[in-house]
Amino acid sequence: ACGFSLPLQRPADCGDARYFDISRLACGPCGAHQRQSAGGISCVCQPGYRMVSSNGGSSVICEKCPANMSGVTQDGWNCIICPKGLTSEGKCKCFNNEILVERSIDGILLNEALCIRCNGSEQSFSASDASGNRCVRCEQTFINVSKSCDCSSPNVLTGGLCFSASESLPPKGVATVRFGQLGITLASAWFLKNLQSSASACWLYSNLTACQALGNMCVMNMNSLSSSSTDACGLFQYIYVNTARLGIVHSIAFWRHNLPWLYYGDQPGLASQVLEANHFPTIFSFKGTDKDVRLQFIAASFDAAGNFLKWQSLEGGILQLCPDTQTKLNAAYAFGTTYQQSCKISVSKILSDFANPIFYDLFLEYDGDNGQQYLWAVPVLNLNLQYNEMFVNQGSNRNNWLLTRRFFLVDALSGIENDLGKLPRVIRIASKITISIRLVSHTQRGTIHPPLITIAYTDVLVQNPETQSVMVSFSVNYEMNQSEAQIQTDITLGVLGGLAVLWSLLKTAGWKRRTGNSIIDLQTVFKFLLFYAGDLANVFFVITVGTGIYWLVFFKAQQFVSVLLPLPSQEEVFVTYIACAFSLKALQFLQLLVSQLTIDIFFIDWERPKGKVLKAVEGEGVIKSAAAPVSIWRTYFIANEWNEIQTVRKINPLFQVLAVLFFLEVVGFSNLALMDSSSSLTRSSESYIAPWSRILRFGVSAALWLAIAFLQIIFFSVFYERFVEDKIRQFVDLCCMSNISVFLLSHSCFGYYIHGRSVHGHADTNMEEMNMNLKREAENLCSQRGLLPNTDGQTFQISISRKMRLHYDRIHETLIRKRSPARLLDSSANTFEQSTRAYNTMNKFLNSFIDHVHKEIDYIVKDKLLLERILGMEFMEPIEKSIFYNDEGHSFSDILYYGNETTLLIFDILFFSVVDLASQSFVLAAVLTYLQQEIFRFIRNILGQKNLASKTLVDERFLI
Repeated sequence: ACGFSLPLQRPADCGDARYFDISRLACGPCGAHQRQSAGGISCVCQPGYRMVSSNGGSSVICEKCPANMSGVTQDGWNCIICPKGLTSEGKCKCFNNEILVERSIDGILLNEALCIRCNGSEQSFSASDASGNRCVRCEQTFINVSKSCDCSSPNVLTGGLCFSASESLPPKGVATVRFGQLGITLASAWFLKNLQSSASACWLYSNLTACQALGNMCVMNMNSLSSSSTDACGLFQYIYVNTARLGIVHSIAFWRHNLPWLYYGDQPGLASQVLEANHFPTIFSFKGTDKDVRLQFIAASFDAAGNFLKWQSLEGGILQLCPDTQTKLNAAYAFGTTYQQSCKISVSKILSDFANPIFYDLFLEYDGDNGQQYLWAVPVLNLNLQYNEMFVNQGSNRNNWLLTRRFFLVDALSGIENDLGKLPRVIRIASKITISIRLVSHTQRGTIHPPLITIAYTDVLVQNPETQSVMVSFSVNYEMNQSEAQIQTDITLGVLGGLAVLWSLLKTAGWKRRTGNSIIDLQTVFKFLLFYAGDLANVFFVITVGTGIYWLVFFKAQQFVSVLLPLPSQEEVFVTYIACAFSLKALQFLQLLVSQLTIDIFFIDWERPKGKVLKAVEGEGVIKSAAAPVSIWRTYFIANEWNEIQTVRKINPLFQVLAVLFFLEVVGFSNLALMDSSSSLTRSSESYIAPWSRILRFGVSAALWLAIAFLQIIFFSVFYERFVEDKIRQFVDLCCMSNISVFLLSHSCFGYYIHGRSVHGHADTNMEEMNMNLKREAENLCSQRGLLPNTDGQTFQISISRKMRLHYDRIHETLIRKRSPARLLDSSANTFEQSTRAYNTMNKFLNSFIDHVHKEIDYIVKDKLLLERILGMEFMEPIEKSIFYNDEGHSFSDILYYGNETTLLIFDILFFSVVDLASQSFVLAAVLTYLQQEIFRFIRNILGQKNLASKTLVDERFLI
């Protein structure tokens, strides 16, 4: 291959006759009579050959030893006579309890190697060391048992220790490790070497290191207990039960003298008592000294052989396998900060970094009243623990839990089967570690129950360490008893839900009155359900907003901790409430759109012809006098203005979305939704960023939506509409100046009336006369605009009788039937004439109705009762006469967007929140919220325009 490439070769690929050249990063050949060294990066002489020179790599010269000196010295440079034979490497060997001597005391090489036996007599008690290079004092148990360095039968030799056969030894241990996730049971080399000796030394001599080592082997076996097994935990329990005479440590009943503290006991309900009966004897706050705001965890660490290593603070990330900065690692122990860390870590890195397991006994440090520092033991919940072949720590019932004390992060030792120097077949990793801090109920001073550390281990079958990886996580959770809050929420939901039922029944009764139908049918039930959906959505919204703001204020603002945020699993009910609120509010919103798009509307033109004109009669050839036509452009103008105000709102939706997004993302209010104790709006890029709380995200965003909307409504109602532009009230004024009234029916027998009859008699005039009319009106030189004499009331809620509705429908059917979709230019004259006649008939009928011409369908004008205004319904039924209710609040906006701002605002908030909770992105939520606003506004405009054209005979092409 060309370019800058080279073949990939590893030392293991080179074979016995080649070595790995570290300069070329490739295999190279060894010379004559040479083979690869143990390290693989140089060559050494074959057995029976000595080195003459060596400069590393293949720069080695070998020479064959003479037949009478066939052995090679340990350093490989000389030939020597070996009296007791050769090893496979061609070196001299000696028997047990002998040491090999190749040089004199002054360093002169001997012609013949010596095998000198160590003196095991009472004066010396020496034996060869493990390497066979020197004599050392033999192990004390040999001396105690046999008064020598020999442990011959009937004495028992195990794990390098000698025990007398006459002594009461513990039962024969089973040196196996069970890896339950893989369904594998291995004969562990470490257990074979050390289990029986550690148990015997602990049992006979109370050897502290041996007892710790035995405890560690039990921990490596997942603390699993079985009444029928004598594995590591069985031996530990045997010694624990039979050494009660030794007493306990620190007045802790489960901590036996000389033994490590592994278990809390298996009595039913003990775990609940340990975790809840006592309070940790210190208080925590969100704002105070370092000891008040941080959890001071400290651990006693031991190696696998049972040697005490040191006290270690958890600061610095001892338990966090994922690499990170020191600042972020230490953030795990800031009180009130929910911490989560997870990553994938390769098996090869685990094997290199954790070749020797370290065992921890975890404590929480605190200061006593006398200034003395104390430790509180932290219990461990091992999810892999088995008791009589049953996993007892998997469920949520604490009464069944079996708490332990000691744990490890990685065990790459017990899974080695034969040679302790080889790779393990299986390794066990603490893949999920969770420290849980539980607040004492009704505390006001930051009192907590003892912490609990929960550990789940993963068994990994080692096959290819370079490609294998394990997902590990570490988290610190804070929780409190949420049952009381849930009960209060349920009570609130029940009470408000019941009130919503009553309110919906009242709405349904009012709707029945307005439709003029007193029969309870399927349509009535369906309408009640729609009303109830909207009201129940408001109930859910009030509860969720109240809950979100409650947690936001009380959690972030507290100094001494009295409340903690619900866990993510406890937020599911809250999220369900939001989903219900959104679904029900969406149903109400769609029903609102449908009702607004199906209203009946007609523009009543009060203008009368001015004089007469001469007009040719078609087909007769004569000219006759006829009334001057009244201009239709005023009606078109009012129709266009009505079309424009259909989607006017009390707030600016675009500004609302942008302002909310600005405060959340730019100002930093989104940081208040983090599950930490800080109430700061800014976070350093180097600091740990806690996970989001869905309750706080909703609370922050909803509070901002409501606050900004409230400020907008105040601004528009107090300043903008008063001093700049008020489109709703200006529309009423425009109707009066145009001499056109608006007749609206939102229900069969209920609607609204805007009285636009000009006090000047005519509106179809020139500019000079129009200005004169306005001047006369400003100087009070003409009558008032109201429907009744000497009144200003121009807007009314109308409740019409059945007779009136029948008359209206009869003409309206004619109007709809005569309506033709033909185009303006190619329509037949007959069609236009019929449409015009239908329009004029409706206009005259409504003119005469307003002028009290039809006594059989007359109306009266009255004020609504206060209770009627509050309940939004009418107590009187218009049987003989219709009723016009004075309306000073321009309530005809109820059939526009303007009068339904509350429904629209809540729908926008819930839409924004649902998108955010699903995506955890305020930006995406803002964009989609604005898009849905525009989409529904477009639909409302287009369909509203079509309905307007259909009901008023105003051609749609004139609506721009």
